[in-house]
Amino acid sequence: MSKLLILLLALATMSSTQAQEAEAFQAGEWFRFEMSYSGFLKAGNATLTVKDDEIDGKPVYHVVGKGWTTGAIKWFFKVKDRYESYFDKTTLLPYRFIRNIDEGGHTKDIEIDFDQENRKAHINNKKKKKKLVVDTKPNVQDMVSMYYYLRNKINISTLKIGDEIKTDMFFDEENYGFKIKYLGEEIIETEFGDVRTLKFRPYVLAGRVFKEEESLTLWVSKDKNKLPLRIKADLAVGSLRADLDAFKGLKHPFKIIADN
Repeated sequence: MSKLLILLLALATMSSTQAQEAEAFQAGEWFRFEMSYSGFLKAGNATLTVKDDEIDGKPVYHVVGKGWTTGAIKWFFKVKDRYESYFDKTTLLPYRFIRNIDEGGHTKDIEIDFDQENRKAHINNKKKKKKLVVDTKPNVQDMVSMYYYLRNKINISTLKIGDEIKTDMFFDEENYGFKIKYLGEEIIETEFGDVRTLKFRPYVLAGRVFKEEESLTLWVSKDKNKLPLRIKADLAVGSLRADLDAFKGLKHPFKIIADN
């Protein structure tokens, strides 16, 4: 379940030096996702909340992502994750990222401060009481800010089937490259009714967790909000699915074809 939370937050983005003021979202936006294992067993919930904040005198968006197990699963594998990102309101580039997790007793408590101008990540691993500085890529994103940057940046009118979007992200102590492929449009049935969506294929590392690098599928609403409506992951054992089941504070009207 924790892997799916990470994927919900770290879908993909594009590198850019241009200012990208938020048009797809606003402070006050809130999402809740319901997660299920192999299509029938409830696995947990996750939320994403956007707030106005300030860091070092700069106005920022402060996004908090939380994930936790529910039902029978939490009795043999309990998850309680919290991710936070503080990113610039104009460039949408991150200044600070926080990861505080407990996944079946495996814990991490990491805070990263980004120096975008000098391309450095100042890492404070609070659990291990270790601090270090790592070089980053230009205009690097963290796993939370990158999702909001992509929502804001993507241009629906110019998308073509087969288009690939590449990005650079920094996570824990390393730089990562990600790629996502546009698969076309699809109407899906959701908690809110039938919705026209854009379908994507984020590429992942095949191995212990995922069956193959094309194990993920993502659907976002084809409107100005670009809501993350569904993500499915084929795992080495079974599958995970997350569906948006509640929201508030959208910046634009949510387009529904037919109500349930």
